[in-house]
Amino acid sequence: MFLGIDIGTSGVKAVLLEENGAIAAQASAPLEVSRPQPMWSEQDPDSWVAATEAAVLGLPADLRRAVKGVGLAGQMHGATLLGADDRPLRPAILWNDGRCMAECAELEAAEPRTRAITGNIAMPGFTAPKLLWVRNHEPEVFAKVRTVLLPKDYVRLALTGDKAADMADSAGTLWLDVAARDWSDAMLAACGLSRDMMPKLYEGNAVTGVLSADVAARWGMAQVPVAAGGGDNAAGAAGVGVVNDGDALLSLGTSGVIFVATRDFRPNPARAVHAFCHCLPGLWHQMSVHLSAASCLDWAAKVMGVDVPGLLALAERADPASGPELFLPYLSGERTPYNDPAVRGAFLRLGNESGPEQMAAAVLEGVAFAHADGLDALREAGTQISALSVIGGGARSRHWGRILASVLNVRLDYLEGGEVGPALGAAKLAQMAVTGADAAQVCARPPLSHSIEPDRELAERLAPKLAAFRAAYGAVRAL
Repeated sequence: MFLGIDIGTSGVKAVLLEENGAIAAQASAPLEVSRPQPMWSEQDPDSWVAATEAAVLGLPADLRRAVKGVGLAGQMHGATLLGADDRPLRPAILWNDGRCMAECAELEAAEPRTRAITGNIAMPGFTAPKLLWVRNHEPEVFAKVRTVLLPKDYVRLALTGDKAADMADSAGTLWLDVAARDWSDAMLAACGLSRDMMPKLYEGNAVTGVLSADVAARWGMAQVPVAAGGGDNAAGAAGVGVVNDGDALLSLGTSGVIFVATRDFRPNPARAVHAFCHCLPGLWHQMSVHLSAASCLDWAAKVMGVDVPGLLALAERADPASGPELFLPYLSGERTPYNDPAVRGAFLRLGNESGPEQMAAAVLEGVAFAHADGLDALREAGTQISALSVIGGGARSRHWGRILASVLNVRLDYLEGGEVGPALGAAKLAQMAVTGADAAQVCARPPLSHSIEPDRELAERLAPKLAAFRAAYGAVRAL
């Protein structure tokens, strides 16, 4: 067995993978997000460790004894600040925290080559501007910082005692020279940091250490190797075989991502396209990132007093494009293509006839429209996409898939195990690290479950709503 662990935003998922690629068992444990002020999003780093242990111990003990290696995936960008004793100095500032827009401008002014070095525009979600915010607003905390880790790498420290990170996750800090796959001393200096405060860098399929004796005993395992792993999107891509130039996926988790693997570094910061290292050597990737995707369904279901399956049932009763209602899914701001942490979501064009069914349908359509904006930004960067493999919890809804395929005008391929997400890729990276097998062997595309082709008639009905959606951003932003 190979154990993959994904430290997400809403929970930790653990997956056991057999050497033949079959999923043997899964378990999860929930996490809570703290929002002490508007635009803030934080978590207690020790809650990741506790949830990781709970998820792993939720797997069958006899299968845990067969584990030969562990891989880690996790939410990206989270600033986990450690003091001299390697303990957190404050709650971690998460990827969907929007407090540091001013510090983004400060960073690009301090290092004018930021976009050339990192391949990305400075955004509040990235790690580097968060450190500038701490320096500006919590100087007593900043003075004590000795190490900065990303969420999954804080868990690694707890499991192995090693300070290590992979290239894909580290590319989202704005401290990496993404083309060179190494820390940038210039970017670190712009934040008042140095290389010795950073973890050691590894490719995702390399071993960074082994489980400590205490952890191995609690988990009922040997002191097996731990692989570097990857940021959640790159690990998710490895899990479903998106490891060749031009391969692409659509991730429908808390956030939404269109991810394209590339054999070279292809930045397009002007349109807020992300260009990062992949979690495998010699590969990079482009992403359009939407801060709210399946989280919009969670929010709408809660507001309407139903669960997510109930929300989807309401939307199906309305039928796509059957009403004028619009939903702007900017509950936490937006990245691609606007880089706007301040914009917020909205329902528009409601009438007396607008009921729960119409509003539920508008939520599904609004997330699809946001992804259409992201796909356009990728296409402007020269990326051609004709099909997307779908992963994440949102992959369970065929009705939503029909809307997405029609709005994006691409075929959606649903793969067996695709809903497992980044934990599956983390397990495969562990398998490569332990066995020495290459990606062609381990990261083959899983069997196809089903595909959804674009519906031309539905696309034509949705086109006027997409145009209205795009016009609405400027109007809402002005408010």
